[in-house]
Amino acid sequence: MAIQFKIIEHVAVITLDAQPSNNALTISDLMHLRKTLVACQDDEQIRVIVLTGAGDRVFCCGASQREPSRVLPGFVAGALKSRETEAEEGGYARLFDLSDLEIWKPVIAAVNGACLGGGFELALQCDLRIAADTATFGLPEVRGATIPAAGGVQYLLRAVPAAHAMKMALTGEPISVQEALRIGLIIDVVPQDRLMSAALNLAERIAANGPLAVQSIKQLAVQTAHLTPRDFVIQAHLHWGLLRDSQDHSEGRLAQVEQRTPRYIGA
Repeated sequence: MAIQFKIIEHVAVITLDAQPSNNALTISDLMHLRKTLVACQDDEQIRVIVLTGAGDRVFCCGASQREPSRVLPGFVAGALKSRETEAEEGGYARLFDLSDLEIWKPVIAAVNGACLGGGFELALQCDLRIAADTATFGLPEVRGATIPAAGGVQYLLRAVPAAHAMKMALTGEPISVQEALRIGLIIDVVPQDRLMSAALNLAERIAANGPLAVQSIKQLAVQTAHLTPRDFVIQAHLHWGLLRDSQDHSEGRLAQVEQRTPRYIGA
């Protein structure tokens, strides 16, 4: 099975494991990944998700070409259908777009190797990215006379300065892990054998905070970044008010007074 899943305390670890094909994902793999992410969002035990690749060479290189090609219907007809129906008819591109899943729990990409094409689009949709010292990143689609179909260019423009994003998208050339760190694409570089421990350490530090507050921060970051200050402050105040009346907020204040670690329950 190409999508491996396990839970460690409050952290879910999802591993893309299709090593014979450089962790390229089939349509069924992508459907399984999407269902796994939704299950993580709905599981109250899980507070943070770590997404990584199996092996030490490749995180993910996009869509698998191993499946038999299908005769696709007209593009417009497929695009107007649900992602699932379009996928059943052979259209896979929209399955790399996770925005419709509304995953508000933080997702950390632990990039263990080459992170290219659709695989890079998955990593760009994660909230934080840590990489092994052998990792590379790229959107090579333009070299094949096409473009990233799941918002890769736009996500990249949000992740790094525009000049760097445009250079990567227009040349199709991959960048090294050190260059990725320099331009702010990733937050840290670690040796390959320390990648998962570093990712889990970060996940555990996030998971120690109030779960509802963490999800509210992500939701505000995703949904209000385009708003004017007047409008995004209104939304921030609304979330603050909702959290003010939560059991976890009361527990956090009590724990401060009693000088102990808070015991949050996500309520």
